[in-house]
Amino acid sequence: MKLNAQQLRDLEEKKAQGEIREIKRHPIFFILENIYDTYNIGGLFRLADAIAVAKIYLCGEMEIPPNHRIKKASIGTYKVVDWEYKKSVKEAIDDILKSTQYLIRHSGEERSDDSRIVVKNNDSGQAGMTMQIPKQVRNDNKTMEQFNNETMIVAVEQHVKAIPYTKASYSLPLALVFGNESYGVTPETLKKVDQIVEIPMFGINKSLNVIVSAAIVSYWVMGKL
Repeated sequence: MKLNAQQLRDLEEKKAQGEIREIKRHPIFFILENIYDTYNIGGLFRLADAIAVAKIYLCGEMEIPPNHRIKKASIGTYKVVDWEYKKSVKEAIDDILKSTQYLIRHSGEERSDDSRIVVKNNDSGQAGMTMQIPKQVRNDNKTMEQFNNETMIVAVEQHVKAIPYTKASYSLPLALVFGNESYGVTPETLKKVDQIVEIPMFGINKSLNVIVSAAIVSYWVMGKL
């Protein structure tokens, strides 16, 4: 099912939480930290839906739906993307580790036509939500601890330790962290991630809009996994 902007805006939330949430989701998570602009938040919901992320976490000092500017900018996608507010990125990461434990625990339950493992993530509290894991991610002999260590958390940020996003290695499940428009991802959060990637800037402007940055890295990742 594909809906245009007007259909998404008019979509009843009850229906969105039913049939629409049965869309197969990839084991990719967005973690938003202190995003200031509500229109950026709404735009990131649109991007999250476009690549079918499993969940989006809104963390720290930022607005959340049903803020009317988020609703407007998201064109209603906030109703079809699973999301949750957390006080800190640490809480979001902990929640992701729990959900990916569920994935490895139930990875053999069901297969889809495209030979991917389809996992019904009932632990998320969203009935009918599914996530897809490519076959190479699955290994039934792994313990929970080993799987947790392989859950990759990547911050998109300009930093002395950052490498170009095209040079990084990515694996699933994957969480992408995006920070504040002015000061980026906090130093505390950067200490918790596995990898920091950045987008090269060749002009006088130091950085790109957070939605643009998120889209560039996300679609690169989708093409590589």
